[in-house]
Amino acid sequence: MTVARWRPIAAAAGAASLVAVLGATVTDLGPWYQSLEKPSWQPPDQAFGLIWTIVFALTAAAGVIAWRRAPKGAAREWLLGLFALNGFLNVLWSLLFFRLQRPDWALIEIAPFWLSILALILACARHARVSVILLAPYLIWVSIAAVLNFDVVRLNAPFG
Repeated sequence: MTVARWRPIAAAAGAASLVAVLGATVTDLGPWYQSLEKPSWQPPDQAFGLIWTIVFALTAAAGVIAWRRAPKGAAREWLLGLFALNGFLNVLWSLLFFRLQRPDWALIEIAPFWLSILALILACARHARVSVILLAPYLIWVSIAAVLNFDVVRLNAPFG
C-alpha cells in the first residue's frame, strides 16, 4: 500500500485513540463511582474497556471505508464533521458522568450523543453499507449505556 492509502487509516486510528484516551482520562472509577448503587444487570467494570476498544476499532474502520467511498469534497467533510461531533459528545458524556459526578446531566447529554451515532450511520450508509454494520455495535452499546445511566440516576438521585 502507498503512503496515501495509509493516511486515512492512520488518521482514523489516531482520532479513535484520542477519543478513547480523553474519555479514559476523565473517567474516575474511584470512591464516588464505587459508592453508587448500580442495577444488578450492569456488566462487570472490566468489560467496559474491552467493549469500548472493540467499538472504537469498528467505528474507525467504518469511517475509513465510508470516507474512501464518498466523493471528494462536501460529502467527505460532512463525514469528518459528524465523526468529530460524535467524538466530542462521547468524551462529554464521560466528563459529565464521572468527572463532574452528574449522571443526571449525562442522561440528558446521552440523547444527542446517541443521535450523533444515528447520524453517522445514516451518513455512512450513503457511501458504504458495510459501515452501517460496523457502526451498529456502537449504537447498541450506547443504547445499553443509556438504560444503565437511567437506572443509576433512578437508584441514586438527587445529584449535586
